[in-house]
Amino acid sequence: MFNKKKIWHCLPGQEPTELDKKVMLWENKGKEVPSRDMVKTPEQIEGIRRAGAVNTGCLDAVAAEIHVGMNTQDIDDICMQYCKDKNAVPACLNYEGFPKSVCTSINEVVCHGIPKKEDVLNEGDIVNVDMTLSVDGYFGDASRMFIIGGKTTPEKEQLVRVTKECLEIGAETAKPFCFVGDIGHAIQKHAEKYGYGVVRDLCGHGVGLAMHEEPEILHYGHKETGMLLIPGMVFTIEPMINMGTWKVYIDADDPYGWEVISGDEQPSAQWEHTFLMTDTGVEILSY
Repeated sequence: MFNKKKIWHCLPGQEPTELDKKVMLWENKGKEVPSRDMVKTPEQIEGIRRAGAVNTGCLDAVAAEIHVGMNTQDIDDICMQYCKDKNAVPACLNYEGFPKSVCTSINEVVCHGIPKKEDVLNEGDIVNVDMTLSVDGYFGDASRMFIIGGKTTPEKEQLVRVTKECLEIGAETAKPFCFVGDIGHAIQKHAEKYGYGVVRDLCGHGVGLAMHEEPEILHYGHKETGMLLIPGMVFTIEPMINMGTWKVYIDADDPYGWEVISGDEQPSAQWEHTFLMTDTGVEILSY
């Protein structure tokens, strides 16, 4: 019988470090571990941190302007101009046919909503604005929820609040040498207390040198499952929480095949940050 190929390798010619020993211990126990190239170098981390700060600034620019009566194409225009001003590249634009620079998802649209002039924001709408950009080849990724006009129904307000709490609980759970499943379990437990559905078809992900990298960060699951998370890894946590069912669909009439809608067309919410795993917990790189 052949031995399973090892994922983690020590650096040639060097004695195993404490990090090496911990990762190899878990791998020998049969757990999924990262490859060494998932651990970013200090230089890479600084580049990702710079891109993350620009990405945060882009969402700040949206927050300063978003209001009742504007359309989602206006949001795209804000993001495009911000990228031009900062010499940044909007990562969504033309990504696998996505036609805009940012995702704008209103009410029952879970994610990947396409900005359009005909999508006018009304008082009480909840909208997710999801921005990813690159600076000098490094990527930052984050999204925020906005309550248009500052007030909505109690049900939507609770959904937006609880979804943010899910992100915060996931971040608190993310400690060095925890597992992706620990994060997902904590998020799922909190969301389901309110009868909400945690979307399973989409997830968080590694990020930094590309828009999407390993590992996948599921927002549901069981403790001590999924990949081991170690210092130097960069990833998003971005729970998508539906008021009703966790199931989703893409409208057959959607010409681009991108917009994801909650299965029962009840409202959905999402918050997303980019995180760096450190020796003590996670550092927010973009929000």
